[in-house]
Amino acid sequence: MMTRTLGKDGPQVSAIGLGCMGMSDFYTTGSDTREAVATLHHALELGINLLDTADMYGPHTNEELIGQAIRGKRDQVFLASKFGIMRDPANPAARGLNGRPEYIRQSIEGSLKRLGIDTLDLYYQHRMDPEVPIEDTVGAMAELVKAGKVRYLGLSEASASTLERAHQVHPISALQSEYSLWSRDQEDNGCLAMCQRLGIAFVPYSPLGRGFLTGALKSPNDFAADDYRRFNPRFQGDNFSKNLHLVEQVQALAADKGVTAGQLALAWVLAQGNYLIPIPGTKQRKYLDENVAALEIKLDDRELAQLDAIFPAGAAAGLRYTEESMKQLNR
Repeated sequence: MMTRTLGKDGPQVSAIGLGCMGMSDFYTTGSDTREAVATLHHALELGINLLDTADMYGPHTNEELIGQAIRGKRDQVFLASKFGIMRDPANPAARGLNGRPEYIRQSIEGSLKRLGIDTLDLYYQHRMDPEVPIEDTVGAMAELVKAGKVRYLGLSEASASTLERAHQVHPISALQSEYSLWSRDQEDNGCLAMCQRLGIAFVPYSPLGRGFLTGALKSPNDFAADDYRRFNPRFQGDNFSKNLHLVEQVQALAADKGVTAGQLALAWVLAQGNYLIPIPGTKQRKYLDENVAALEIKLDDRELAQLDAIFPAGAAAGLRYTEESMKQLNR
């Protein structure tokens, strides 16, 4: 397995990780726990050690699933989880944000217990709490490092300026945000440049566009009734059709190269710099194998230019979240 460095002078982790959210939530109706655990074990066999979860996935059930899967295999795993998004059991669609120190101390204890571990390798603030200065939040996170409960710190969907302020309180090892051919706003908002300047790893989630860039999705009717993507602007109406036209062009390039569209899209992310460590999500071993094979794909300047021409920044039709959720990004 190829490796990349998580932050300046940080640990070596697998060059791609595994996003575990979909094993328990958002894309799942009747989750196949047996196949999910088999996929997690297969990832470790392949040398993928970076596993990504969060307390709000489920909520809580994804951490429990991973805890079950890694029992007896802790030394093979570099485990990342997140805090900060609160879900209301009575209204699963509702979201609250909490970056208060007392909440952080409570959250880490819950995550450690569900995961069945004593120390978490990487702890992210999932979304910035506008009511709490980032200095206070990261200060509390830094206390967890001193207490031996957490090894490294990260932020998710933070702005470049917030990232810089946080890094002054305690070294930030990773910034996790959505990034792919059809989500390139990180190039314009300064986050990628800030990560390079400060020596922070950038961890793209949804590098396959929530499955859209694989070319496997042909209609909004492909989704289960409760699939999150039904309510995502990019997967609705004319937006779906316009985006599908772009993906068909990616498929044509992939066919010429003898790879899948998903592999080509993932290879593009990997080619943007060695400080990027994408975490494509899957709950099936066959797709995991397909994603890992993308590590062997090399894109030349002509191919990169062709992909940039198909999917320049801003080409995707529709917001990547609802208007309300977009307000929580790049804070």
